[in-house]
Amino acid sequence: MERLFPERRVFLKSETDTRFIRLKPATQLLIYAGVSATVSWAIIATAILMMDSIGSGNLRDQARRDQVQFQERLNAMAEERDRRAVEARAAQERFNAALSRISAMQSELLTSEQRRNELSTGIDVIQETLRETMQDREAARSDLAKLKEETADSNVALAEASPLPLNFMSDALESTAAERDQMLADARAAKDERDEAELELKLLHEKNEDIFRRIEDAVALSIAPLDDMFQSAGLNSESLLSQIRRGYGGQGGPLTQISYSTRGEEPTADDLRADAVLSQLDQLNMYRIAAEKAPFALPVHSAFRYTSGFGYRHDPKNGSRRMHNGVDFAGAYGTPLYATADGVVVHAGWMSGFGKLVKIKHAFGIQTYYAHTSRILVKEGQRVSRGDHIADMGNTGRVTGTHLHYEVRVAGKPVNPMTYIKAANNVFKEQNQRARLKSE
Repeated sequence: MERLFPERRVFLKSETDTRFIRLKPATQLLIYAGVSATVSWAIIATAILMMDSIGSGNLRDQARRDQVQFQERLNAMAEERDRRAVEARAAQERFNAALSRISAMQSELLTSEQRRNELSTGIDVIQETLRETMQDREAARSDLAKLKEETADSNVALAEASPLPLNFMSDALESTAAERDQMLADARAAKDERDEAELELKLLHEKNEDIFRRIEDAVALSIAPLDDMFQSAGLNSESLLSQIRRGYGGQGGPLTQISYSTRGEEPTADDLRADAVLSQLDQLNMYRIAAEKAPFALPVHSAFRYTSGFGYRHDPKNGSRRMHNGVDFAGAYGTPLYATADGVVVHAGWMSGFGKLVKIKHAFGIQTYYAHTSRILVKEGQRVSRGDHIADMGNTGRVTGTHLHYEVRVAGKPVNPMTYIKAANNVFKEQNQRARLKSE
């Protein structure tokens, strides 16, 4: 140590005195070690701080880029949702137009069927008249032949006896011949009329066939997507139709006299086909009624942002993991909110946690909740229809900002509302594709 750190003296001189400090080898070693440790610590700490600064800067940049990408994705999803909404409304309008066209075609079909029955009855009458006319013509021919034979045998005797009976017989023969010619003309006219009626009946049958085919195609194209929509939403279509039949099954009328049919005819193939089409139209109408009573629609028609879905999430207030029983749509304060299906308002007022809440009871045991509203436009017991303006978006209750908390409950149990919304959107999209393929 003395060789590496020889003993040193540090002199301290003042104006009146001179002193020195002796630095032994051990002391010098301690000082050197302390200085080295301090410098090393400063270098390491500086390097760590620089690495942390660089790393945090990269993380902030990455987080900023992720936020921008997420915002762009949300904007794209919002635009896609707006396009889907426009397509859904357009599909609904086309669906209503198709229903109106089917109703018009149904009326035309019934009129054509009545006209066909009238023509069939007229042809039967014409054919019967033609048969009777031909029988009368044959009988007149036979009588005329017999009369000619009798006249030929006694013509000379009658001529010698008296010219008066001969003239009478000549007049009778001329009258009979004229009547025969008239009957032949009537028979030909009846045959021509029958041919025209048969041609008209054939054309009418072809027209009825085309009407039947178009109605059957339109009904099949309309029923299948609706059935898929109910199946996608987890609703049993047979059970829904049974409830609709029970709810819309009223019949009645004054008591009239009993009448009996004298024709005793079996229903024709056209009658059976018409009954099948009418049954399908009735099923289509019941599907339409059921669709209006289930929440297959969005409660917000203006621009919004989808901020929270159905299921477990971190609570926005305290960060704990909790079940979220609905979906959240964030929008501008006062955005109109609309009923998603026909129903009856069972609650319209304040409820803890929900703030100002509108609760609507629908058919099939379904209820919808519209929470955190700023203004309620309906009252309890009021009956509403799909698309009615029921409230405005707000921030009442337990919230972090303006939004709508929307719930769907079946038999009191919360279900995912997006199941119904997506089912309707998918059906309208598929229906548009089918219509486009059919037009191509």
